[in-house]
Amino acid sequence: MCYALMQHFPPHLATNAGSGGLNNVSSGSSDIDSKNFRVKLVLLGDSGVGKSCIVLRFVRGQFDPTSKVTVGASFLSQTLALEDSTTLKFEIWDTAGQERYAALAPLYYRGAGAAIVVYDITSPESFNKAQYWVKELQKHGGPDMIMALVGNKADLHENRIVSSQEAQEYAEKNSMFFIETSAKTADNINQLFEEIAKRLPRPTSS
Repeated sequence: MCYALMQHFPPHLATNAGSGGLNNVSSGSSDIDSKNFRVKLVLLGDSGVGKSCIVLRFVRGQFDPTSKVTVGASFLSQTLALEDSTTLKFEIWDTAGQERYAALAPLYYRGAGAAIVVYDITSPESFNKAQYWVKELQKHGGPDMIMALVGNKADLHENRIVSSQEAQEYAEKNSMFFIETSAKTADNINQLFEEIAKRLPRPTSS
C-alpha cells in the first residue's frame, strides 16, 4: 500500500472521524444544493493492491512507493467540477486490506454512494478477495450504490495473471463498471473517478 499525508482513524472513532466537511462516517450522498453535492466513497480490496496509491494519486497527484499499511481507514476528500456545471465532493474512505480489519469494513461502506473494489492484475488471490468484497457490498450496501471493479498496477502488464476479459465479464455480471489503472503512471486514475461521477444521481432543487 501507498501512504502519504493520510489521516488514520481508530475503529472506535469511526462514527465521528473525518475532515473536509464529513461529520459522520455513515452518511452517504448529501444535497448541498442543486449545483453542489457530495458523496461518500469507499475503497475495498486486499492489502497491497494499491488502494491508498490510487487515492493519493487522485487527490494530490502524487505517487509514493513507500510501503506502509493502512490501519483502520484513511480519509481524504477531493472536489470535481463536472461538465453540467455542478461540483461533486468525494469523501473518500480508504479501508485497510488486512484480514483482521475485515469486520470493521461495514463501518465505512455503510451509507456510501459509491464503492471501488480494487485488485492487483498480477495477483489472482487479490482478484478472489475482490469478489468477496463485491458479495459483501451486494448484501449490505445500498441498492443504488455505484460500484467499480478496478484492476490496479496496469504498468506491470508483463506480469499480468488476471486477464482483463475475465474481470470485465465478472463486472458485467455484477452490474459494475470495470477499468484498469496504474497509480504509478496515473493511467486511468482520473477517468475512474470521473466515470463514477457520471453515474451518480444528481441532486434536484427543493
